[in-house]
Amino acid sequence: MAQEVRVSVFTDVARDVAFMRCMMVNVMAIGDRSRWILVDTALAGYGPAIQRAAEARFGAGARPAAIVLTHGHFDHVGSIETLLSTWDVPVYAHTLEMPYLKGRSPYPPPDPLVGRGSMALLSRMYPRGPIDLGNRVRALPADGTVPEITGWRWIHTPGHTPGHVSLFRDQDRCLVSGDALITTKQESLAAVMTQRCELHGPPAYYTSDWTSARDSVRRLSALAPATLVAGHGQPMSGEAMRECLYVLAEHFDTLERPRFGRYATQPAISDQSGVVLLPPDPLPKVLAGLGAIAATAGLVWTARAVSSRRRHLAA
Repeated sequence: MAQEVRVSVFTDVARDVAFMRCMMVNVMAIGDRSRWILVDTALAGYGPAIQRAAEARFGAGARPAAIVLTHGHFDHVGSIETLLSTWDVPVYAHTLEMPYLKGRSPYPPPDPLVGRGSMALLSRMYPRGPIDLGNRVRALPADGTVPEITGWRWIHTPGHTPGHVSLFRDQDRCLVSGDALITTKQESLAAVMTQRCELHGPPAYYTSDWTSARDSVRRLSALAPATLVAGHGQPMSGEAMRECLYVLAEHFDTLERPRFGRYATQPAISDQSGVVLLPPDPLPKVLAGLGAIAATAGLVWTARAVSSRRRHLAA
């Protein structure tokens, strides 16, 4: 079931779990007045709105015990510097995200050739970092626990980024999936604006390892979540959601994996230093081919126009 959200207000989706949509991306508050964490920090400029929503939910002067990042893309860390200037709290992320959060490496370039939508076509304009949080960011515990809250575990769900994580509470099977699994077609501006509710894998234009992305969706499907709160789109719950998730996991390569594009068959290779190998970029050849087609069409049109004019003069 889709749920509505109001601007600058956290909306409950499960016990001690609430989300707030910040234009095209969600942030989550997990916990109660005694102790809570913030998951992701949205786009740049949303820091004050997040703080107001936190105070409305948890009381004046409220601040989280920690910020947990599902990954470091610009739409998930955009307001973190603003928040940290007021909230002196630790930040946690997977160790494989550290190059992009400590200023050592940008993410692989987005792929505008995948996803069939205007959001994808514009993706080369999006920031790809890195940001530098220095010693304020720490690695998530190796035992899978989520710092500062009980009953939750983090799950490594790479593909969209090397160190992407999702959060899961076994007690009620509540899943915070980040961008490993989303509930709208993020490549489409129309879908983003209307928040059309449908299950998808990660945003295609920023996914650089499709085999890992598929395996991550299958890992999350195996959890049989009762409630799904994604990084993009509206929360979903119930048996119908699970059935759609099972279908997506089983047929991921057919439904989601692009047939063509920079990372369609060969992933970007990364390690703890950042990106170490990129597959060739097909975009220049595509643009050159389109240019050749346009030039040929122009020559044909000119030749036809000249021929037509000659016939007119001869008459």
